[in-house]
Amino acid sequence: MLVHQLIFQGAGDKIALYEKNSRHSYAEMQQKVAQYRSYLYAQGVRQHDNVALFAKNSSEFVFSYMAIASLGGVVVPLNTMFTPREIAFILKDARVKLVVSDKDLQLAGQYDEGSPLPVQVLIPKINEDIDRTSFPGPPAISIEESDPCVILYTSGTTGRPKGALLSHRNLVSNARSFSAAVEARPDDNFQVVLPMFHSYAWTCNVTTALYHGASITVVESFQPKDTIANIKAQNVTVVSGVPAMYNFYANLASPEDLAGVRLFTCGGASLPMEIIKKFHAKTKKHVVEGYGLSEASPAVCFNPLSATKPGSIGVPIPDSEVKIVDDNGDEKATGEIGELITRGPNVMIGYYGLPEESAAALKDGWLHTGDLAYKDEEGYYFIVDRKKDMVIVSGLNVYPREVEEVLYRYPAVKEAAVIGVPDKSRGEVVRAYVVLKEEMKLNKKDLMAFLKKDLAQFKLPREIVELDALPKNSTGKILKNELRKITDK
Repeated sequence: MLVHQLIFQGAGDKIALYEKNSRHSYAEMQQKVAQYRSYLYAQGVRQHDNVALFAKNSSEFVFSYMAIASLGGVVVPLNTMFTPREIAFILKDARVKLVVSDKDLQLAGQYDEGSPLPVQVLIPKINEDIDRTSFPGPPAISIEESDPCVILYTSGTTGRPKGALLSHRNLVSNARSFSAAVEARPDDNFQVVLPMFHSYAWTCNVTTALYHGASITVVESFQPKDTIANIKAQNVTVVSGVPAMYNFYANLASPEDLAGVRLFTCGGASLPMEIIKKFHAKTKKHVVEGYGLSEASPAVCFNPLSATKPGSIGVPIPDSEVKIVDDNGDEKATGEIGELITRGPNVMIGYYGLPEESAAALKDGWLHTGDLAYKDEEGYYFIVDRKKDMVIVSGLNVYPREVEEVLYRYPAVKEAAVIGVPDKSRGEVVRAYVVLKEEMKLNKKDLMAFLKKDLAQFKLPREIVELDALPKNSTGKILKNELRKITDK
């Protein structure tokens, strides 16, 4: 099956897309995609062209994505939080032919020392043009499952962003496997509040829902109180989020607001145990964690719904293989920490235009994730930290997540992040950044005494820095590289 063929999975009169002021049945969605397809073909989109998509969460995002894919084009979703400079880099790096945007992009002066970008930008006039003019349909196009469908640029938290090139097979197989893991069904209603340009939202919400002919409730952006109200009003059954969102749900939602939800999933970053406990105490519902990355379309692991283990990323989803290995590629024993590697039909073709980086990431068919993890006796996997984030103090390994978990248990701490900073005598030492709850004050002496109860001396922060907010990307992942920039100043 091809990605754009997923729009034919649901019954024609079934509502596919709910929005704030509109809704589209599967039949209406199919008609819209066909119109977008004819329009984009008339604008010059051809097979294997790279077409950027810059848009907020909306039905139009879905129509545009599916229309581009149906023409054999390759979608390049753009992070709507990116600056003109960051957008220009991706447009140039991906050799983008055309940009479909829901607003005018001010990109002048961002390309080759002041020259305008040599791409056509279609701003939100597609619906107007379609209503005014009839465009002839394109000829038949032969597309294979192995053909590229999307280039997902990594967040670029370290170094230059890289574009993970994914095929139709990668995306559809992952939607099928994730569907099995979450026991998706046609009567589900998936809320999509995470940004559609991100693989987590696109695969785990949009394509998973379409694969089963289910419904999708589209939310433009995360506004905590509005989002909670929308869950109840739209009878949402599946909610996906990142840790910061569940912190809001635990604080603001009532059990009645979330009573109709059968499944809460969390990804993007490890969910602190303190938030898991707080959410369950408030709602009596569990948050089910999984694990993935853009290079794997993205889902790799997920907790079995009937046997969830809090703090774990679960077990490999169907068709996904996982191993924990040392630096030589040898598999580690149960309970031992090493790098998590994975292989399966969901693993990317490679990084676009980067053969050396692709070879380094894909060794003997295995994707090396850069994440440190271990497997327990029951086969459940636990993420310890990013390999690059590990702090080495006097030759001893310190995993920031362990320190962060203890920080989150301190009553005054709302959010926490830990990094390593250079130290002449120890090589590195731990530095903690904290955001406090409202009307709370930081008592560093008391906080250090609290930490000493559960952490060895070498794991203790040498410095605790209070911030108003932690830097995050569009999906709520804390940007530790930005914290390092603060450290370097």
